[in-house]
Amino acid sequence: MRQFMLGFVFASIAVVVFTMYQNVFYYVYECCRPGWISFNRTGLEVALDQKLFGQHVASRVVQKAVTGFMNNKNPKKPLVLSLHGWTGTGKNFVSQLIAENIYKEGMASSFVHQFVSTAHFPHLSQLENYKSQLQQWIKGNVTNCPRSMFIFDEMDKMHPGLIDCIKPYLDYYENLNGVSYRQAIFIFLSNAGGEHITQVALDFWKAGRDREEMKLHDLEPSLSLSVFNNKQSGLWHTSLIDKNLVDFFVPFLPLEYRHVLLCGMAEMAAKGLKPDQDVVDQMARDLVYFPKSEKIFSGKGCKTIGGKLDYYT
Repeated sequence: MRQFMLGFVFASIAVVVFTMYQNVFYYVYECCRPGWISFNRTGLEVALDQKLFGQHVASRVVQKAVTGFMNNKNPKKPLVLSLHGWTGTGKNFVSQLIAENIYKEGMASSFVHQFVSTAHFPHLSQLENYKSQLQQWIKGNVTNCPRSMFIFDEMDKMHPGLIDCIKPYLDYYENLNGVSYRQAIFIFLSNAGGEHITQVALDFWKAGRDREEMKLHDLEPSLSLSVFNNKQSGLWHTSLIDKNLVDFFVPFLPLEYRHVLLCGMAEMAAKGLKPDQDVVDQMARDLVYFPKSEKIFSGKGCKTIGGKLDYYT
């Protein structure tokens, strides 16, 4: 009896020690648990409102799409967003904001996976190998953590046909070979469609209409069609569009001079400098704008602002 009691005590102590170790482990090392993955709706809303400039359409769509998906305890499919627009308009930045308000580690999270077409899939001759590797990578990571995020950058430079290999994971299946992909998030970033978005914005300007009057329905239908038919895009004739698996085509508008000023002031604050309107104004005036006659939109958006400010400060 005494031995039994001693065994029971030691077993109880072992369970307590193991539990304490496990809790410490979960606290120190990132894992697929609520302590590390938790959606901050207010945080995302505030970040989009205060840090993203000139993108009222994209801001609203992203906020509603991500919030609706994250609050849905039983989604029927993964969330699939396709972000389109010229360079420097905020596509990568928005992906970062989404990650920061879902994962404690943000973009550094082991559950956020970013692919850059020219770096990860450079050779057309290796297309079939890329397909197999991509499928295995997604399956392995979703198996490890259902709430995984996959970001595909430079979709306009991806070899057509490659992205179709992940179609099954984006579809309405309850599970595939025992793995459910319904809690995952897929984000595509592309310059494709930039010309179309710019033309709509230019038409609004020429008609004397306020930029903020533009709605998603003014851009999305024809945007998805132009991307689908763009032979230079990784989404050219893709089944992801043909089968309506992309939840939203999110347009990023070309940025005007006033938006560049806002980017400049924010960048100075981020660098720990006192925002100086005169410095930012001088920097913004020296950038290239288009079309040549009207000079309305910044050619590189806000992409080169950080480097430019180093020169002017």
